[in-house]
Amino acid sequence: MKKRIITLLLFSGFASLAIAGEMRLQDNHPDRYTVVKGDTLWGISGKFLKDPWRWPQIWKMNREQIKNPHRIYPGDLVVLDTSGDQPELRLLRETVTLDPSAVVEPLERTPIPTISPGVISPFLSQPLVIEERQLEESPEIVGSPDGRLMLGSGYRAYVSSIQEGDGHDWQIYRPGAALIDPESKEVLGHEALYLGDARVQRYGDPATISITRSKQEIYTQDRLVVAPEKLMGNFVPHAPDGDIEGRIMTSYDGAAEIGRNTIVTLNRGTVDGLEGGHVLAVYSAGITVKKKKPPVDPSKHIAEVNVTTERDAEGKLIVNLVKEDEEANTIQLPDERIGLVMVFRTFERVSYGLVMQSERPIHVNDVVKTP
Repeated sequence: MKKRIITLLLFSGFASLAIAGEMRLQDNHPDRYTVVKGDTLWGISGKFLKDPWRWPQIWKMNREQIKNPHRIYPGDLVVLDTSGDQPELRLLRETVTLDPSAVVEPLERTPIPTISPGVISPFLSQPLVIEERQLEESPEIVGSPDGRLMLGSGYRAYVSSIQEGDGHDWQIYRPGAALIDPESKEVLGHEALYLGDARVQRYGDPATISITRSKQEIYTQDRLVVAPEKLMGNFVPHAPDGDIEGRIMTSYDGAAEIGRNTIVTLNRGTVDGLEGGHVLAVYSAGITVKKKKPPVDPSKHIAEVNVTTERDAEGKLIVNLVKEDEEANTIQLPDERIGLVMVFRTFERVSYGLVMQSERPIHVNDVVKTP
């Protein structure tokens, strides 16, 4: 006999996050939704909310739950409760109890991710940003046993000074373009061009490595960094606690016009309070335009100057011609909100974000700030 048990999981009973403004539900939002394979947290939130980044508020999540989010699986039922002052999402989970003689295939129990893992997974396992001081400290490929200049998977190489305890598995990279803060013009680091993986065969100075994977040709003077531990990708989208403002420094694919699902670098990092899951609004800087002048009567020779007069110490009349004030004849248009970026990996002074929404093309140097 097969019995069905419905378990109600609530994200309530805790202090909820204080997020200014009223939550706006989608005009055609469902009352309930069954999670399917391929769904994402952001996508499900967007079915109910016009602002998907306010997911924690509708789930009544506290700070600890944001850092360690509840896992949601295909087959779970998400229910919208509008009986209170604020709408709330709840999770109905169905479990099946079978009699001892029943034999069933195990269900796939992979929780749904926040965003599509195919977009950001390479950015969670590779260095991406090499800070200035790390460039000087990183081991360097200095040669190979047979004197070969170009190396690839399966080859051995000599590396300057890797000692026991420094690590066994490494990644090979080549310093790329400098990441320059558009505000201070300071170099915050360099984008790392990922070349492959290596494993230490012999520690020392020099050390010997075996190249276990190569994405492209590897040369002497290429550098090594310790392979990072697997980073968390199941974070919850949420707004920063305080006001954060920065700028987009680069587009990872180099596109002039940036759209949805594009990776961008930001000139703010952990020292500024950014963390994985933070959502920032993107603003296009308002341009300065000239005021439209009234038509000029050609019969009246009006010069584009202001005339002032004064007398000197001897009483002589002095005529001053002052050019028209350009600033007084211009208007600064307001910044326009044009999209959303979610931070998924942070460094000390630089972060990587994924463009989640874009109403029109986003550009390098556009402003990002707390929504």
